[in-house]
Amino acid sequence: MFRFAHPEFLYLLFILPVLLLFYISAIIGKRKALKKYGNPEIVKQLMPEVSPKRQHLKFWLLTGAITLVIFIIAGPQFGSKVETVKKQGVEIMVCLDVSNSMLSEDISPNRLEKAKQMLSRLVEGFRDDKVGLIVFAGDAFTQLPITSDYISAKMFMSSINPSMVSVQGTAIGSALHLATRSFTPNETSGKTIIVITDGENHEDDAIKAAEEAIEKNITVNVVGIGLPKGAPIPLDGSNNFMKDQAGNVVITQLNETMCKEIATAGKGMYVRADNTNSALKALQGEIDKMTKAELESKVYSEYDEQFQLLAWIVLVVLIFEFLLLDRKNRIFRKVKLFSE
Repeated sequence: MFRFAHPEFLYLLFILPVLLLFYISAIIGKRKALKKYGNPEIVKQLMPEVSPKRQHLKFWLLTGAITLVIFIIAGPQFGSKVETVKKQGVEIMVCLDVSNSMLSEDISPNRLEKAKQMLSRLVEGFRDDKVGLIVFAGDAFTQLPITSDYISAKMFMSSINPSMVSVQGTAIGSALHLATRSFTPNETSGKTIIVITDGENHEDDAIKAAEEAIEKNITVNVVGIGLPKGAPIPLDGSNNFMKDQAGNVVITQLNETMCKEIATAGKGMYVRADNTNSALKALQGEIDKMTKAELESKVYSEYDEQFQLLAWIVLVVLIFEFLLLDRKNRIFRKVKLFSE
């Protein structure tokens, strides 16, 4: 794995185009100066030892050396090996409802955005834990396998939208089955599933799926998102709301009863997410109570500095540039290496 220890120094590469512009400007200036003395072709014959090609080569050698020096100070490094790091933590699989009903705005800014904000803040509090993400509507898909890479987790969470699952519905059972199979084989660490849903249009046997999870020592916590009184579902790109076949505006309501039943079957906690941070605090408290055990993570370690080769190349280039004269050497004038 390659990286720069100080990538901010790579901005110095922007000076290379500036140097090129100065060089071109200098060449144009010299040609204008020669024209003042007469025909350039005749003047060139009066200066047989002047070699423009040598001057060009010296410039490009110097430019190449500057480029390599910039790379050197940026600190090129290679990860010398993959190291297994053991940390004390728990494993958490998040199942996030992305059905159209999650666009309802009874929770600000809407149910789905509120869930994403809550998850982002939850992940920010993780230190040595592992987290994975499953999205579901009428079907369930793994969006992020369980990992300790929190930056990737937050990135995937921020990009979630209802179009990720084309089949509409609320297949919580399918999401729970998939989550149960997604944990690592470690049997000693605490494992939990966090389901975030409004429970609308519940389709499969989520109660049974939660019971099967608890048989494998995996608890199921449920966050109900939305309000029991419900709200309409906005249509993307318009000021209209979703309607049923009879032309009536569809009102989506939080199915709190079903959410509580799933949490009870999974021996976990049920909490309703509203416009406060109470649900987030409840989840953080529940995770803190879980049994922490050693979790293995593979990371690149012992980055080796790789500037030595570049430094030798710079030294050779600078020596060659120094020894290369602007003018032809009289002794080697007959050598046509830089002939015009």
